[in-house]
Amino acid sequence: MALIAVEPGMVAAVVTHLEMRARPRPAPIPPAPLQLVRWKAPKLDTYRALFRRVGEPWLWFSRLVMSDESLAMIIHDPAVEIYAVTDPRGIEVGLLELDFRSMPDCELGFFGLVPQLNGKGHGQWLMAQAKALAWRKGVERFWVHTCTLDSPAALGFYIKAGFVATKREIETFADPRLAGILPPDCAPHVPLLDQAADA
Repeated sequence: MALIAVEPGMVAAVVTHLEMRARPRPAPIPPAPLQLVRWKAPKLDTYRALFRRVGEPWLWFSRLVMSDESLAMIIHDPAVEIYAVTDPRGIEVGLLELDFRSMPDCELGFFGLVPQLNGKGHGQWLMAQAKALAWRKGVERFWVHTCTLDSPAALGFYIKAGFVATKREIETFADPRLAGILPPDCAPHVPLLDQAADA
């Protein structure tokens, strides 16, 4: 067994890639007091605000550090479908992003609900919606990746949904909390290491 040291100021995560190679059998969509709203060419600030609201507890930051031009190229691409999950009051409480740019593959790019809705079964509703939308003519593979920074239930949730794990990787990146991209008190399950203590 080998231990790999992680440099001060860096975060390490085990990334698991999962895929689904066959369209699942039709099944009823679980009931939920939520709705999907398609966002076509959303405003960048609106998208980033929802991305942050859903992903901040899990250190999602990739879309927050992109230039406006780079982000627009992705989320305004007709082959990228973005859906906001709204509650009965019309407030955005979740994000679903499907990427069809590399057909016949469809990537589940981002998938999540605000922390207040976790553990209430709404994720099953959102996954049923995702599978129904992803498996369309020409799609042969539906895939996703998750990592150890996500909810501890995430990997098991994807497997239960029908995905099969195919590959693991180690990812390291500069802690976005140290650069002020995310607040220092977010993602408490990932300790913010004191760089001075390692000096």
